[in-house]
Amino acid sequence: MKNPFKVKGNFKISTFLIQVFMPLIGGALVGYLNRNTMGQYIELTKPFFAPPGIVFPIVWAILYLLMGVSAYRIYMLGMSGEDVSSAMFFYYIQLIFNYLWVFIFFSFRLYGLACIELAILFILVLITFIKFFRKDKLAGILLIPYLLWLIFAGVLNFYIWLLNEA
Repeated sequence: MKNPFKVKGNFKISTFLIQVFMPLIGGALVGYLNRNTMGQYIELTKPFFAPPGIVFPIVWAILYLLMGVSAYRIYMLGMSGEDVSSAMFFYYIQLIFNYLWVFIFFSFRLYGLACIELAILFILVLITFIKFFRKDKLAGILLIPYLLWLIFAGVLNFYIWLLNEA
């Protein structure tokens, strides 16, 4: 099996830590800024398939780690001379949309708008996946759980919107 931490035989610890911790720290900061609003999830009318609130920070921590390793692999290709600017652009844009969703859903309680934003996020992640996969198959594969989770989150968001704003 391919070593996920080596790209073209190289491993750079500082770059790895920056790329891995960037989404984690961003996610933690967004969670902290919305800490007083996330309790409302308990009060929402939810579909039968909605997981308990404790599941979300665990899943997101795993997804942010996978995103970080994936971004590290692409970034390292860029350091070796490959043009990865478009791939990294979409990665950072999707990360902003990822964080933005939390504010739309929890702080503003705009479940319909959050659902639309999540659809845009999915498209951005799909573009990122394609661009990453074309550069480095493993980097793309590491984003598949994220894409799958976004499908689930989109369906959940849609039903929460229907059940709470209809």
